[in-house]
Amino acid sequence: MESKNSKLRSGYTTGACAAAAAKAAATILLKEQVIGVVDVDIPFPDGSRHAFKIQNTEYRIQNGSPIAVASVIKDAGDDPDVTNGAEIVAYAKTVDRGENDDGVVIKGGNGVGVVTKPGLSIPVGEPAINPVPRKMIKAAVAEAVKACERPDSRNIEITIAVPKGADLSTKTLNARLGIVGGISILGTSGIVKPLSAEAWTASITAAMDVARATGCEEAVLSTGRVSEKVHMKRYSLPVEAYVMMGDYVEFSLVDAKKHNFNKIHLSAHWAKILKIAMRIPHTHVRHGAIDLHQATLFLNNLIPGLLDQAYDFNTARQMYDEINSKLGARSNELLSMVCVKAKEYAEDITEGIPVIAHLVSYEGEIIADSE
Repeated sequence: MESKNSKLRSGYTTGACAAAAAKAAATILLKEQVIGVVDVDIPFPDGSRHAFKIQNTEYRIQNGSPIAVASVIKDAGDDPDVTNGAEIVAYAKTVDRGENDDGVVIKGGNGVGVVTKPGLSIPVGEPAINPVPRKMIKAAVAEAVKACERPDSRNIEITIAVPKGADLSTKTLNARLGIVGGISILGTSGIVKPLSAEAWTASITAAMDVARATGCEEAVLSTGRVSEKVHMKRYSLPVEAYVMMGDYVEFSLVDAKKHNFNKIHLSAHWAKILKIAMRIPHTHVRHGAIDLHQATLFLNNLIPGLLDQAYDFNTARQMYDEINSKLGARSNELLSMVCVKAKEYAEDITEGIPVIAHLVSYEGEIIADSE
């Protein structure tokens, strides 16, 4: 499917794929055969319907009871999602109904993570299948039940599995959030929009939820893995305190304020910390490209005559090298000033929550901060 906002192709969430696989598995279970189950369409939260190709199907008797299996290959469109191409499998069987059951029981299988830390939308001990995917699975299975005119005296138990989920989870931040053993089944709309902010901002908020729920009073907002790891080496803060904000500076600071941390750290390389100091709210080049002429003026306001205003710098790194060449050992004075400006901008957003800005060198060391 095509994205409305660009030529990039949209795709589907793991939650949507799980719901489609669940409907197919339930249909096979109730029909007692795989014939004819080639694709299914399911309802989405916005009322639309989308069709999915069913990859693998099976109907068998296991331990004297029928069990049905169906899978969907996740297509994330043009989004660089680690789960793109993953097989999402649903197993369906019937189980006795309890007093409070609503016809569908959802469980996590191989490759679906288990929640081990508080603060997420799913309780500790439960499979990491988020609320919206759970609703989508139940709605899809209910359609299968209705279509097959099945009596509702028993539950249909759906177990979602991701065969390569454990390996895929090592490429995510799940372990830090307390999701172990596999990936999360995610999605709020069913649609993956390529390079959208939704996934990033949701992960930022989830990380802060976990940080607060595990007792962290400080949060570390880093723009990347290197700046995060460097900060970890210097400070003995809990791993849950670290939040990968990427380029979403303003959003992360606002969210940190909402979570009421006692202190916030910013950890970033030169180009990113310079953008923050210049009050650019989003540090990705597509949204917050740095104007190197304006950067020259900004730095010359800190140390008059530092850089030649007529010189046409190509990159922030080139500017950084020029500063070190001109100032030598005194360059730390200028770098600290930049960190102070980044701190001032951040504290204008956090409104009373103190911020420390840390500059990480290209060699992987904290070389200046705002303290």
